Amino acid sequence: MTITSDKIPFVKYQGTGNDFILIDGRYNDYELNVAEMCDRRFGIGADGLMILKLAEGCDFEMVYFNSDGNISSMCGNGGRCIAHWAHSLGLGNQGDLLFLAPDGLHEAKVTQEWVKLKMINVDHWKIRDSAIIEMNTGSPHFVELGPKSETSIEEFDLIKWAKSIRYSNEYKAEGINVNKVEIIEINQLQMRTYERGVEDETFSCGTGVTAAVLSYAIQNNLNEGEINVSTKGGQLSVNFEHKKSGFVNIWLNGPAEFVFEGTY
Repeated sequence: MTITSDKIPFVKYQGTGNDFILIDGRYNDYELNVAEMCDRRFGIGADGLMILKLAEGCDFEMVYFNSDGNISSMCGNGGRCIAHWAHSLGLGNQGDLLFLAPDGLHEAKVTQEWVKLKMINVDHWKIRDSAIIEMNTGSPHFVELGPKSETSIEEFDLIKWAKSIRYSNEYKAEGINVNKVEIIEINQLQMRTYERGVEDETFSCGTGVTAAVLSYAIQNNLNEGEINVSTKGGQLSVNFEHKKSGFVNIWLNGPAEFVFEGTY
């Protein structure tokens, strides 16, 4: 059934400042203008929009759109937010959920406003030099990781630097997320992310945080651990195991909070 009414029910969620519009599409199909709904001046405002759909063999399917209106790859914070909402709708088993996302099946564990999301295994990456690693953690990422600089990472001109990479001949066609990461102390990172599709800095990026942590593990020859990451929107952490086959048992951990609901 397709509904063309201009009254579309939605909820708004955020995970460490990464904010999303969520729509229940299990029983109705809505005609959506995603870019308009995500616009921060003329719409609801969000980094992305997700539709929760029925899926055979699991609790639900997550369909994700970037704020530019284009359907996109995996979003880690979005996955945590939609899992929290699905749990509130009565899906899953006592906070344990299994759902289909753009990059495959994911497990999630929901406890009040905290969500642990199992990410895909990562078995290949490209080391460009001692400071730069590229990898796909559900979405493609360019990670520059180094020691804490004398100048605050908040003062760094991220947009100018990131755009020079994202719109370079190498990446402009398919796009890439660009991350500036600093090692604050052992097992503590601080980072900022420019996201393709949003085409701006976001307060947090779950797949980017995951890529930053795995890059840190590669640089420091770590076989397992939990690494904390400070983003513009708050704190996240990532657990992982590093095997001969690559990284497995990767869990992205952090808050997911309901903001408001309404109709559009």
